[in-house]
Parts: sequence; structure tokens; C-alpha cells
Amino acid sequence: MAPQFMRTAPPGRLLLLTAILLVSYLCVAISLPIVPVFVTGSLGLGNVWAGLGVGSAFLSTILTRAHAGRLADGRGAKTAVARGLVFYIAGALASLAAGLLPGQPLAAFAILLAGRLLLGLGESLVAVGVIAWGVGIVGPANSGRVLAMVGAAMYGALAIGGPLGLALLQSVGFAGAMTISAILPALGLLAIWRIPAVAPHPEQERPSFRSVISRIWLHGTIICLQGIGFAAIGAFFALYFRDQHWSHAGLGLTAFGSGFVLMRIFFGHLPDRIGGLPVAIGSLAVEAVGQMLIWSANDPTLALVGAFLTGIGCSMIFPSLGREVVHRVPPHLRGTALGGFSAFQDAAYGLTGPFAGLLADHAGYDSVFLVGGIAAAAGFVIALSLRRKSLAAAA
Repeated sequence: MAPQFMRTAPPGRLLLLTAILLVSYLCVAISLPIVPVFVTGSLGLGNVWAGLGVGSAFLSTILTRAHAGRLADGRGAKTAVARGLVFYIAGALASLAAGLLPGQPLAAFAILLAGRLLLGLGESLVAVGVIAWGVGIVGPANSGRVLAMVGAAMYGALAIGGPLGLALLQSVGFAGAMTISAILPALGLLAIWRIPAVAPHPEQERPSFRSVISRIWLHGTIICLQGIGFAAIGAFFALYFRDQHWSHAGLGLTAFGSGFVLMRIFFGHLPDRIGGLPVAIGSLAVEAVGQMLIWSANDPTLALVGAFLTGIGCSMIFPSLGREVVHRVPPHLRGTALGGFSAFQDAAYGLTGPFAGLLADHAGYDSVFLVGGIAAAAGFVIALSLRRKSLAAAA
């Protein structure tokens, strides 16, 4: 009865948790497009510094995913989410302090970097905690829907936060934008106490993190390759538009997020219905087309269409493959497995920024999106291979 209920109307607790995530994640979304503008503009530093400023948060997330998974499994998902929101607030406040030192670029960047590292730790705890909490509420049979709803909240926040962040930067400055970014997760921290916790698994035998990763590394590799496209849009789409002297630079994340959320709303049920790998294969093909369209665009409309297609393509890859991951491990290891799985995506986000900054300096901003398209195509090939193995094993 519960799975049938999930197909029609998710429980109110899951909807409330999703809404809290959306509001809190604006802390991340507001900062994403304005950090590179602040670094290259107010601080006068180069594209590599801008990429490092964006990517450092994701690198921090990579290093703490294992901790987040163990905390969610052993102490409870609610505890992980609460701690993550506290780190969101601390990271935003550190970035606020950096915004008050525009005349001291190196000192300001060092403080900004500290804030981004704290934000990344918060991201690790919040994302893993919310997913584990949601799966605990509705059960693993509906894990694809949970992952779809969580992603819709996060990327819906990105769609709102992109233009909002740039508007706040224009009206109240970087420090003002970071002040608002600190308030939003504080509201989320107050709101989560209304949602009952799910039971942790503190006494179960736990294999090493490496052995858990060995079960899911190919799925993780695909999610890493698909993440390059989003990371390219998040770090360099606005700078690409400015370099081309095109207007509406802030709409890149909006276009991406709109495509992403629409797919989650209308097709979030597909992984649970037809399986994760078929959905991932089609999605990777669409992402590759979107990235190539941005790379080859000769006007802003085509570039925005490419960002929209990239959003459509990226949308269902994480929940599709995440569903496969959830079913490959026992219940007491789900948080750990999802933490490890998410770390592959974090690797794409963290490494794309600085390396794409180097590439942009030598080959132009458009080359960054060519790499994103090639990466998505490589993920497509790996997903096809996994699908063939799956069909052969079932035969």
C-alpha cells in the first residue's frame, strides 16, 4: 500500500523536507554565479582563481562524503542535516567577511576560500542526510522518486538563485548577498525540528568505505562525467556571456534549472518504473547535445537552449543511477553508499572549476563546454556497457 501511495502523492513529511531543502540550498545557489564575478571583478584576480573559488566548495564536499554517510547511518539523518545547515551558515558568514575586504584581494580570497570549504562540508552533510532521511520515510522501493524530489529542490534553488544572486550583487553587493545567504539555512534549521527523525543503524557491522565504493564505482564514474557539464555552466556561463558581450548572463543557471526541474516533475517516476540505466542512457545523450550547442552557439538564445537541454539531460542521471546504488547495498550502508556515490559528482564539480579556468585562459570560454559534451558522451558509452552486462546477467 505504501509504494502505491508514493506513486500518487508523496507523504507530507517528505514534501516539507523537500521545501526546507529548497530554501536552504539557496545559500549555495546565490553564491555560485557571483563568486567568480566577485573574484575576477572586485578582487581583480584571474579565471583560475575564480575556478578555485567555485570548485573549492565541491572539493571540500568530496573529502567529507564518507563522514557524512557514516554520520547519517550511525547517528541519524536528521543529525547530519542539522549539522550541515550550521556549516552553511558559517560558510556564508565567512564569505560575508571576505566581501568586506575588497581592497585586500589576497586576504579576502583566503577568507572566501575558508567560507567555501565550510559551505562544502555543509553541502556534504545536508545532501546525504536529506536523501537518507527521505528514503527512511518512504522506503527503498521509492528511492528513485526521493532522489528526484531532492534534486528538483536543489536545482530549483539553482534556477532561482542564479539571477537572484546576480541581482543581489548589483543591488546590495557581495557582502549583502552573503548576509541573505546566511539567513536562509538558519530558517531551514528552525524548520527541520517539525519532521520526525528516522531510526539510525548504530550497531550494524560496517565494511570499509573502500569496499562499499568497489560495488558502485562504475556508476560513480558516470555521475562524475555528467557533472562536468553542470560545473561548466555554474562556473563559467556568466563569464562566457560577458566575454561575448551578450545580455542576460544570469539566465544560464535559470535555463539549466528549469529544464532540470521540469524533468524531475514530469518524469521523476521513470527510474522506479523502467529502471535506472535506460533513463541514464537517454539523459546522457541529451546532455551531450546541450553542451555541444553551447560550445557552437553564435548568439545567446542558442546558448540558453543548450543550457536548458543540459538541464534536461542532467536531471534524471543522479536519481537513475542512485536508485541502482541503493539496491546494491544493505539498509545500514545506504547513507555510506550514497555518500560515496555523491563524491564522484563532487569530484567533477570540484576539479572542473580550476582546470576549466586554465582551459578558458588558453582556448576561450567556449572550449569548456566542448569538454563537457565529450565527458557526457563518455558517460553514455559506460552506461551502455553497464546496461548490456545487466541484460546478459538477467538472460
